[in-house]
Amino acid sequence: MEKLTQKEEEVMMALWKLENAFVKEIVPELEGKNHYNTVSTIVRKLEDKKYVGYEAFGKTHRYFPLIDKEAYRNKFVNNAMTSYFNNSYKNMVSFFAKEEKISASELREILEMIESKEK
Repeated sequence: MEKLTQKEEEVMMALWKLENAFVKEIVPELEGKNHYNTVSTIVRKLEDKKYVGYEAFGKTHRYFPLIDKEAYRNKFVNNAMTSYFNNSYKNMVSFFAKEEKISASELREILEMIESKEK
C-alpha cells in the first residue's frame, strides 16, 4: 500500500465519508478552492494506485474506495510509530504532551480506557 499525498488523502477522506460519489460531489467536500479538473486528476491517480474503483454511467464515473479507511490508518500510523517514535507508544504520547496536543484530562481518559480493557 502506497503512502498518499496530502491532497490524495483529502480526496480519500471525502470518498470514505460519501462511500461513492461523482467528482462533482467530491469537490464541495474538500477544503479550500478546488477545481473540478484537478480533483478529477487526483481521483484518476487514486484509481491507478488501486485506492479507488468506479462504476461507469456513459461518459461519467461514480467512484468508490477500494481501500478501507481503518486499514490505511493502521498501516501509516504503525509506520510513523516505527519511523519517528522507535516503535514506542510512550514516546509518541510524550511527544504529543510536549507539543501540547494532548491535555492531562485526555491522558486520564486514555488511562481509563486502558484500565477498563484490562479488566
